[in-house]
Amino acid sequence: MLFQTAGIEVAIWIPPLVAFVISFFTSMGGVSGAFLLLPFQISFLGYTNPSVSATNQLFNIVATPSGVWHYWKEGRMVWPLTFVVVAGTLPGVFMGAILRVSYLPDPKSFKLFAAAVLLYIGLKMLGDLVTKNSKNAAKEKIENRFQEAVRKHGSRTALPTVKVTHFNLKRIGYTFYGESFDVSFWGIFSLSAIVGLVGGVYGIGGGSIIAPFFVTFFGLPVYTVAGAALMGTFVTSIAGVLFYQAIAPFYPDVSVAPDYLLGILFGLGGMAGMYLGARCQKFVPARAIKWMLTLIIISTAAKYVAAFFG
Repeated sequence: MLFQTAGIEVAIWIPPLVAFVISFFTSMGGVSGAFLLLPFQISFLGYTNPSVSATNQLFNIVATPSGVWHYWKEGRMVWPLTFVVVAGTLPGVFMGAILRVSYLPDPKSFKLFAAAVLLYIGLKMLGDLVTKNSKNAAKEKIENRFQEAVRKHGSRTALPTVKVTHFNLKRIGYTFYGESFDVSFWGIFSLSAIVGLVGGVYGIGGGSIIAPFFVTFFGLPVYTVAGAALMGTFVTSIAGVLFYQAIAPFYPDVSVAPDYLLGILFGLGGMAGMYLGARCQKFVPARAIKWMLTLIIISTAAKYVAAFFG
C-alpha cells in the first residue's frame, strides 16, 4: 500500500503489528514505544521526511489512552505528577518542532541527534541498575513488596493504590504500599521542559522518555510513574500534531504534516499493545522491565551511531 505523505510503500498489516509488539513491552516502563517506532520508520520503511515526527506523535494520540485508562483503573495514576509533566513539556514540544523542521531536516543529522538522546538515557538507566545506594535500595524495596503482593493475590483482590499527601509549588508527595515519596515541584517541571524539547524534535511526545528519568534521577518506583508518563505523552502529542499541521503551510517544499493513515495504523496496533502491556506490568519484576528498556535503548542508539559513521 502506498502512503503518499510518507512517500513509502508497505503492506497494510505491518505498521499495526510492529506497533503492537513494541508497545506491549515498552508500555510496562511507562514509555509509549514511539522512541523505537521512529527508528523503524526511518531505517526499515525509509520514511525520512520531517513529517515522520508528526506521524509518530499521531501514533501516541491513538495508542496511549488504553494504557492510561488501565493504570487509572488500578489506582496507580499520580495526578499531580501528571499535571506538572504536561505543563513543563508543552512549551518544549513547540520549540522542538521548530528545531526539527528548521535545523534538523537532514536524516543523517537527525539520526545523530536521536542517537545522542537515546544513548544518554540508556547509560543513565544502566548506571541506576548497577549502582547500589540508599535511593535505589528504597525504590527496589517498594517494587519488590508490590511484586510479592501480586504473586500472592494476582488480580483476585484490589492492590494498594497511590495516595497523594501534598502538592504545592515546592513539593509533590505521595505514598504507595507503605512507602512515602517526595520530589521537587520545580525539579520535575525543569526536567519536563527539557524532555519536552527533546521529544518535540524527536517526534515522540513530551512524556515518552520521561519515565526513565523519574526512575533514575528522582528514585520513583516504575509502578507509579508509568501512568503519568503515558498521560503526559498523550496530551503533548496532541499539541505536537496540531503544531506540525499549523506550520506546514510555511514550509511548502517540505513534508511537515503527519501521514494520518500511517499514524492511525500504527496507533491501532499500539493501542492493543499498550493495554495488554499495562495489564501485564504488575506481573513482571521492575528490574526486568528496566533491563529490557535499557538494552533496547542502548542497542538502538548504537545502531544510529553506526549508520551515521558508516
